[in-house]
Amino acid sequence: MAAGTDKLVILVTRGIDSELSSVAFTIANGGLTAGLKVSMFLTSTAIDLVRRNGQAMTHVQPLEPLAAMIADFQKRGGVIWACPPCVKSRGYEQKDLLDGVIIQGASAMHAEIKAGAATLSF
Repeated sequence: MAAGTDKLVILVTRGIDSELSSVAFTIANGGLTAGLKVSMFLTSTAIDLVRRNGQAMTHVQPLEPLAAMIADFQKRGGVIWACPPCVKSRGYEQKDLLDGVIIQGASAMHAEIKAGAATLSF
């Protein structure tokens, strides 16, 4: 982690078929609890995590259900960006995604990294 940073960016490429998506949100929520400003950039099959009702398909025991982790993350101020080409390639539009999810290119993630954010990827 960059010295003195209070920001964390997590890149997620795994979707509802992988336990890594639940691990990513567990770590993201832990970052919020630790006082970090956490942003998540979802690409590839990770887009299905924020498709309405998509997250309801994943529950990795003994973790909380993914839907609850995502709701908690957003409620506590976590930011979720969805890759525009990845959204479009699946035929989704903003209305298909959870409220609060921002369809945003990688430039937002890059700006956070340039400002010193630590990074993780799943």
